[in-house]
Amino acid sequence: MGKLDGKIAIVTGAGSGMGKATAELFAKEGATVIASDINSDRLADFKNDHIIPFASNVADEKEVQAMIDKAKELGHLDILVNNAGIMDNFKTVDHLDDETWNRVLGVNLNGPFYTCRAAVKVMKEQPAGGVILNIASIGGLFGGCGGCAYTVSKHGLIGLTKNIAAVYGYNGKIRTNAISPGGVATNIMDTISEIDQEGVKPQQRLGENLPIGTSEDIAQAALFMVSDESKFVNGAVLTADGGLTDL
Repeated sequence: MGKLDGKIAIVTGAGSGMGKATAELFAKEGATVIASDINSDRLADFKNDHIIPFASNVADEKEVQAMIDKAKELGHLDILVNNAGIMDNFKTVDHLDDETWNRVLGVNLNGPFYTCRAAVKVMKEQPAGGVILNIASIGGLFGGCGGCAYTVSKHGLIGLTKNIAAVYGYNGKIRTNAISPGGVATNIMDTISEIDQEGVKPQQRLGENLPIGTSEDIAQAALFMVSDESKFVNGAVLTADGGLTDL
């Protein structure tokens, strides 16, 4: 028996990294997973019959609704994992242009807002409710772990998490939590083209040899947070950074 037998889950940003590892682990644990990613080529790697590739851009509300409708076609929506995210080249507020601000906020904050809004409408009508897990960042806990837009987006995502948890989780209907990863070996750095040297200085102060986790580390944490093993956990932010923020 798997920990997610019979569940239907959506994982965004599932084409690589933490999202891919999470989708694969959920499927291994018995869930049917709608694996969403803006890059359809990455979705072609999935070979598991329990994983349904679904190309979509979370920053587009219509595409988000189509993704939610796909889950409804399968009968119900039990789990939503908002994992899709991009970086901002560590741009400081005085170096940040409108295009980068809107692009980062569009994916990192508007996207989870669209998916959460659509998912809550489904989950609150289901007898079993549902679980939402937002993948934030230690950049959502502190001010110097990313550029201005990235930091704002992840702080906002944690606020979204706590508000939904407070409104819909008090009776156990919809649990909503977040994970704040630290350094993880993924391809999110591919979204960085020209690093703002002024913006990256706070991270450089931490020095070298910092703890770096794997996508599988975060996937295991995600499994715990969406399974019944954490059924009394709501509105929490789990820091998964190998102790980085305690240094």
